[in-house]
Amino acid sequence: MKYVPLVWAALWRRKARTIFTLLSLTAAFLLLGMLQAANSLFSGGSVNLSAPIMIVQARVSFTSPLPMRLLPQLEAIPEVESVSHSQFFGGIYKDVRNFFPQFAVNPERWHRTFLECRMPDAQYQAWLQSRTGAIAGRLLADRFGWKIGDRIPLTSQIWPLKDGSRAWTFDLVGIFDDVSKDSCVRQGNLYVRYDYFDEGRQFGQGGAGIYVLRLHDPNQAEAVARRVDAMFENSPDETKTQTEKDFSLNFLRQLGNLNLILTGITVAVFFSILLVTGNTISQAVRERIPELAVLKTIGFGDGSVLNLVLAESLLMCVIGGLAGMLLSLVVLKVISKLPFGFPPVTAGLHVWLFAAASMVGLGLVVGILPAMRARNLSIIDALAVR
Repeated sequence: MKYVPLVWAALWRRKARTIFTLLSLTAAFLLLGMLQAANSLFSGGSVNLSAPIMIVQARVSFTSPLPMRLLPQLEAIPEVESVSHSQFFGGIYKDVRNFFPQFAVNPERWHRTFLECRMPDAQYQAWLQSRTGAIAGRLLADRFGWKIGDRIPLTSQIWPLKDGSRAWTFDLVGIFDDVSKDSCVRQGNLYVRYDYFDEGRQFGQGGAGIYVLRLHDPNQAEAVARRVDAMFENSPDETKTQTEKDFSLNFLRQLGNLNLILTGITVAVFFSILLVTGNTISQAVRERIPELAVLKTIGFGDGSVLNLVLAESLLMCVIGGLAGMLLSLVVLKVISKLPFGFPPVTAGLHVWLFAAASMVGLGLVVGILPAMRARNLSIIDALAVR
């Protein structure tokens, strides 16, 4: 610890160079924190979705509808507490960039199934009484400045009306929120009434996109999935039943091998930062050759000089790495509040451990060659600056 002031002073010998290097490290570890958190999401390690919720989709694809006749059979399963059905609406609000998930649902079934999301009872009753009524999550309502009573025009890219028009209009009658902090992950969604939607659409009447099951005991999820799929095996309506977590992850994975893509980006970023930081440390050692010779002259051994240079390299990587990781927490927190409709991304303990190992590894890799050069330095040659 007594050498910390010496290492700190050496680090800031060229302030501008150190600041720019730290900014580069901060940017690299900002990307590392976000990319590794995203990798964790795609691997299923950080998805925060309701454990009791199961999704039943058509075995072929979730885009294939399932008939309503499956509803009573699903409700008869003892482990199932409630059943809801949902049909993706896919509308555009004013501009194609205003994407948010929209679903046609039965209000009563939705209310019994998604217990984590609640609105004032008066708003729920208004939804039951208004066929054109819709409810929005708090994040979605705040995003567009919606308030109760607003009319929401949506241009559906999937479901035209019977008259051929694609312009649907809904009345916002409710805004739902968390029962407890961060318990409702659907606050970026809009829900409209299925009966109004089904009556008005040009085709597809009587079909449900997916069924949503709420279980009494989440530990029965695997057994319920096998039972549901066995019920409809070898029928025209074969199903694929999975947890809501797995359903969301499978949807994301359709975008491609995102793990490989994100890992490739991380490797490229760290290769670049390796060159930048290595050049900074090497240049700092070259500039201080006479100073290092003086240290050896007054009694610092070869090992002590080597450790001082390595400590400088490690300190720079740790400062930049911590700054980047802390900044990534802020960015991920902001992103998690945006109503994109995807599961929230968080940097867990394993991400921090990976980042810590990367800081130490990067510090050792970029510092070892300059440190070895300092260790092998000849006092006579160094003082002569040869």
